[in-house]
Amino acid sequence: MTIFSLRESFNRLPNNVKGGIFLMFAAAGFGVMIALIKLVGEHLHVTQILLVRQFVMTIVVIPAIVGNFPGSLKTKAPGLQVLRIILALIAMGFGFTAVVHMPLADATAIGFAKSFFVTICAIFFLNEIIGWRRWMAVLIGFAGVLLVLRPGMEGFNIYGLYALIGAAGAGAVMVVIRILTRTENTTTILTYQALGVGLAMLVPGLYFWQWPTAFEWGLLIAMGLISYVAQLFNITAYKYGEASVMASLDYVRLVYSVIFGYFLFNNLPDVWTWVGAMIIIGASIYTIHREGKKDQVLLRSPEGRGKTP
Repeated sequence: MTIFSLRESFNRLPNNVKGGIFLMFAAAGFGVMIALIKLVGEHLHVTQILLVRQFVMTIVVIPAIVGNFPGSLKTKAPGLQVLRIILALIAMGFGFTAVVHMPLADATAIGFAKSFFVTICAIFFLNEIIGWRRWMAVLIGFAGVLLVLRPGMEGFNIYGLYALIGAAGAGAVMVVIRILTRTENTTTILTYQALGVGLAMLVPGLYFWQWPTAFEWGLLIAMGLISYVAQLFNITAYKYGEASVMASLDYVRLVYSVIFGYFLFNNLPDVWTWVGAMIIIGASIYTIHREGKKDQVLLRSPEGRGKTP
């Protein structure tokens, strides 16, 4: 089968199927990314990982930044751009630290709580009205988070709280990006994120710097490139498919986390993690579909759910 015939077959598929295909590749990319973070995090500080990752991603997007310069720096919402950078730092700093020190499946499951924080933040930033059904879904979802965290029990890991803080940051980032897209173009948002996070990580990254081995350099560079490609696949998925459907499919990331966790780190989630993860995913999917049914602004365009820090 030729490339042309494959393209023709792809074009005949329903849009949600097209989006789903891209989302599977995106989820695999993000799964590889967090596995690489955990691997290099065994010897390198998380700020150094973030610095190199951001440097690699910035190099990749330089043509887009330079091609629109100085227009890429013109913003009508500088305060929101700074807030988006701060929230991204919280999301990645705490989230990546959790990935390094926790089983991949546990960190990924808790990270899914970002959907509940999106709902909560939408009340304050977007003036959305949240009905009792979605409030119940949020509460049930957080009960699932508690099952994974297991506070006060033998399996409790303090880094689970880091994962939850990272999820809160990621949820807030999604809402701020949705607001920014009202006045800012994608290149401007991308430019401020790339430069802002990179500059913020420069001092701590150099302070904790340990010279990587050749193998670690390879992992770091691969992580940055895979992160960029995965985000492109993610954005493309949301361009093709309905946001609510794509957001529901995104939970396949847990499968990749379990696979990589087992083969790379000889770790499998216990029954509490599985039960908690299923509750979180179920409550998240219900929340997302309620938003779609109510036509809330977070589901009207890809920007609402299709971006990552």
